[in-house]
Amino acid sequence: MKRLSNYIFMLLMTIGLLVGCASNEGSSQPEENQNEKGTNSEEAQGQASTYPLTVEDSTGNEVVLEEDPERIVSLIPSNTEIVFALGAGEEVVGVSDNDNYPEQVNEIDKVGGMQINTEKVLSLKPDLVLAHGSSAHNFQAAIDQIRNAGIPVYVVKNASDFKGVYETIQSVGKLVDEQEKAESIVTGMKEKLKGIKEKASDIKDPKSVFVEVSPAPEIYTTGTGTFMNQMLQAINAENAAAGQEGWVKMNEEAIINLQPDVIITTYGYYTEKPVEKVLSREGWEEVPAIEKKQVYDVHSDLVTRAGPRLIEGVERLAEAVYPETFGDE
Repeated sequence: MKRLSNYIFMLLMTIGLLVGCASNEGSSQPEENQNEKGTNSEEAQGQASTYPLTVEDSTGNEVVLEEDPERIVSLIPSNTEIVFALGAGEEVVGVSDNDNYPEQVNEIDKVGGMQINTEKVLSLKPDLVLAHGSSAHNFQAAIDQIRNAGIPVYVVKNASDFKGVYETIQSVGKLVDEQEKAESIVTGMKEKLKGIKEKASDIKDPKSVFVEVSPAPEIYTTGTGTFMNQMLQAINAENAAAGQEGWVKMNEEAIINLQPDVIITTYGYYTEKPVEKVLSREGWEEVPAIEKKQVYDVHSDLVTRAGPRLIEGVERLAEAVYPETFGDE
């Protein structure tokens, strides 16, 4: 139970990565453009960074990089994944305790999880620390101490939709002088998402999907106004918990009353046999998803980390919910 409680605390902190107005990809455009000075795709395309480089992070703080960073500390997994995808992974000298992708991060010094080990960060002598808007307020004292030591700290924007994720990748690309690679990643993500949506548009009978982001007895799900809700919309599925707002805890009776066609779990990486446990719940026999054995596990990292693998998460959701449309040919 202690392990479960710790996980839920981390989950509720982490899902801030992907919370936003999910009903419209462009709905948050004013917010997305008010910061990230000089990081929009129109400005980033084809331009190399010139150092000293001055940028504004998502908190409005001016960050100055004297040179192309060679020692980077990342305080959250999504930032780390972006840096590696950009081809700058060799510059990463410190990551959070929660980092697990790519495999190289297992050999990199850890700097803390729910709390940042400031002394460890300083000992690594980074020339750039990447924080995140979803959790920076929890680490403000540590961030202030790092900045006071003369180390640039850039707070990456808390993306609220796919467009925000693209801009996040572009902003980090500018910091590490990998704009061309960032544009290539974003273009690939956009093309894949477009293909998924086009394929899903042919589905005539959308399924109702209930997403469990933590196991019983503390079952949390994703309602409207969340990124997960937007992902379900992208594959032409109905969120069974659309009557809820945000990330909420639900009891089993309420879930049974929703009668979902499909149940998706996202905690199989730390809970043994999650699908079997859901299928064997007493009193759930008449739930369509249980009756038809439509319960699947999708790895949480693919659907909660605002980085390059996010579209892979959409693909996994699509394959689970509509195997006849998205399954292997």
